[in-house]
Amino acid sequence: MTPTDGRGFTLVECLGVCAVAAVLVTVAWPTWRGHGLRAARLDAVSALTRLQTVQEQYRSLHGLYAAELSVLHGVAPVSDQGRYTLALQRTGPESYRATALARGVQVHDAECGALTLDVQLGFATAGPGPQCWNR
Repeated sequence: MTPTDGRGFTLVECLGVCAVAAVLVTVAWPTWRGHGLRAARLDAVSALTRLQTVQEQYRSLHGLYAAELSVLHGVAPVSDQGRYTLALQRTGPESYRATALARGVQVHDAECGALTLDVQLGFATAGPGPQCWNR
C-alpha cells in the first residue's frame, strides 16, 4: 500500500475534524448548560408550591401561617432534587415569604439564584420574575 492510494485519513485531516468539533462544542456548551439550569428551576417551583399548599393547610388548622419549616409536615429544608435550600420567614400575622436558594451546580444560575414566594392572605406573588418560574 502506498501513501497515495487514497485510503485512510491523514493526520492533518484528523486534526481538522477535531478542531471543528472543538469549535462546535465551545459554541454549544453555554446554551446547553443554560437550558439545563432553566429546567432545574422546576425543582424550586415544585418545592415552593408544595410549601404554599402545606402552609394553607396549616393556616386552616391553626389560624396563622407557620413561622418555621420544621412544623410543616411534608416540607423538607432541601428541594427534592437537592438543588435548592428552602427558607421560611413570616412577614406579618397573615403573610410570609418562602425562598428557594440555589445550591450545588444550580448556583451558576445567575439570573434566578433565589426564587421567592410572597404570600399575603392566601394570595401569592412569585419572584424575582416570571422567567424564573418558567412562565
